[in-house]
Amino acid sequence: MEKWRKHCKHIFIFILGVVTILFFYLNSVKKSETWEPPFVDPGPYHVAYPRNYKFIMDDTRTCRHTTPFLVLMVPVAPGNTAARDTIRRTWGNEKLVLGQLVETLFIVGLPGGADAEQTQEKLEQENQQHHDLIQSDFQDSYRNLTIKTMMMLEWLSAHCVKASYVLKIDSDMLLHVQNLVKLLLDPNTPKQNYMSGLVWWHSPVLRDRSNKFYMPREVIAEPEYPPYPLGMAYVISLDLPGKILEVSPHIKPLYIEDVYLGMCLKRLGISPTDPPEKTMFVVDPVHPLSSCSLSKVIAVTTKSVSQMMSYWERSRQPDAKC
Repeated sequence: MEKWRKHCKHIFIFILGVVTILFFYLNSVKKSETWEPPFVDPGPYHVAYPRNYKFIMDDTRTCRHTTPFLVLMVPVAPGNTAARDTIRRTWGNEKLVLGQLVETLFIVGLPGGADAEQTQEKLEQENQQHHDLIQSDFQDSYRNLTIKTMMMLEWLSAHCVKASYVLKIDSDMLLHVQNLVKLLLDPNTPKQNYMSGLVWWHSPVLRDRSNKFYMPREVIAEPEYPPYPLGMAYVISLDLPGKILEVSPHIKPLYIEDVYLGMCLKRLGISPTDPPEKTMFVVDPVHPLSSCSLSKVIAVTTKSVSQMMSYWERSRQPDAKC
């Protein structure tokens, strides 16, 4: 009987030890899954990317149940419902263009300010209606545009590898979708390693401290930035998001998002491509635009949602030509 008791005692101790080890192991795994690196202030010229940002709103069918030729990605402030609704009523509603499927998505971060909770609730209601919002858990702000862009590339790399092209376009832009699709269908337009828009060549690094784009020499020693398309609107082939993400850990991210993409392209040994005509991407137009200008443009800055709607309606008229 005594031997039996000792035997049972040993078994109990063994089981207790296994359970204890298993408990600590599972607890450590759980911690490692939720662990985030401690926040380190990146300073005034860089942003905190990469971090463990997550997508917290993402139920779109685009690229999951469809294979678009072209995805239109619109970074927009969480509270800017008017811009999103205007785009949905205008160029964002053009789904089949020259026989090609085109789909529009909006990417946002977390709202800030005293009404952040209300803004978030409205965003969720808006997405329940349209299912075209992608939201990540970084703070949405002008200084975090690089984070927004990189999260956009992460989403595209994860879901849209079978699509052909993506256009990143600001919410205050008029887009002539047919002209863009026509350009992308042109046999001379590359299908890989392609990035185009209003390319800035030999753009100087600004050393004037009073300029909001000031950059000190200790951040960038070179006098010029690598060439990059201006952030208002640029189109890229969908092999590039994954390639950019692959080299991005080797380049400390600047807060100027289009410059940072240019730095990533340089690391890849890829140069952006000028569009065939300078009239295709216009950043500072003289308003009002003529019918001739509207017939040539791909993307142009507008001053208001009403102006965007007016231009879009005019651009769709059959006589909107030179």
